[in-house]
Amino acid sequence: MIALLIRDLRLAVRAGGGFGLGLAFFLIVVVLVPFAVGPRADLHRVIAPGVLWLGALLACLLSLDRIFALDHEDGSLDLLATAPLPLEALTCIKALAHWLTTGLPLVLAAPVLGVLMNLPAPGYVPLILSLALGTPALSVIGTFGAALTVGVRRGGLLMSLLVLPLYVPTLIFGAEAARRGADGLSYSTPLIMLAGITCGTIALLPFASAAVVRVNLR
Repeated sequence: MIALLIRDLRLAVRAGGGFGLGLAFFLIVVVLVPFAVGPRADLHRVIAPGVLWLGALLACLLSLDRIFALDHEDGSLDLLATAPLPLEALTCIKALAHWLTTGLPLVLAAPVLGVLMNLPAPGYVPLILSLALGTPALSVIGTFGAALTVGVRRGGLLMSLLVLPLYVPTLIFGAEAARRGADGLSYSTPLIMLAGITCGTIALLPFASAAVVRVNLR
């Protein structure tokens, strides 16, 4: 399993879907929003939690189509499906590799980009906590979406349409936790809801992803 994880990390970086692309997109979103809304520092403080969370969510979408596509193209997915390793474990490794190359760098970069959005000082801790709890759910849900479109030519747009509605609860509670923290309010409730969503997706979706991969490989 460790060897497969290292292999997926190397493939993600070599294919251009690693942390550099996601971070660049995240930075572009955060930089362009102030130009769109104007030089209003008070407005930037209000919209900063939502913009940062939305930028992180969209950045996670960029590399989802590569989770299974590269293995399917070179035939290694068929070999992995017949290996002693269960497909459920394979999907978990794929999701973990995606989070390490995309989600984790976004969590680490969010405080720096929060400065650009004039995020209030009390909002940094809940922002980091919400992203750390929520981005694993984004990767697991994205892995499920990638499994649905395995073998579909140019399935990136279809996968985005399938995945985005499933991302909405994570976005709502993640942005709400960051917003409450920035306003100096208690943010424990949205964090608990966010943790529940993440635990639920990790517990259920690997089985669904494995079942979909089996169907698509028949």
